[in-house]
Amino acid sequence: MMAPLDLLAPDAVAELSRALTAVVGLFVASLAYRGYRRNDAPGMRWLAVGIASLTAGVYAAVTLADWTGAGAGIVLLVRGLVTVAGLCAVLYALLVE
Repeated sequence: MMAPLDLLAPDAVAELSRALTAVVGLFVASLAYRGYRRNDAPGMRWLAVGIASLTAGVYAAVTLADWTGAGAGIVLLVRGLVTVAGLCAVLYALLVE
């Protein structure tokens, strides 16, 4: 169990902010996916994939890389690759149709 002051530690604040970003991002991605289902618009599906990658995907990738004990360089590389993939999905969503 964490003591109240442990929540203010830089590592805890970073983890909590990444988790909150992932939760909000998944909510926004679910709204975009709902728009895709409602209107059958492929762009909305790719937008949902891109937003999910940029938020929850980055969170999952960084958390997994941290758990495996990867160095800071590997963590940054993984984060960058997932971010680029998410941005490519958003770009495709804007260009489709």
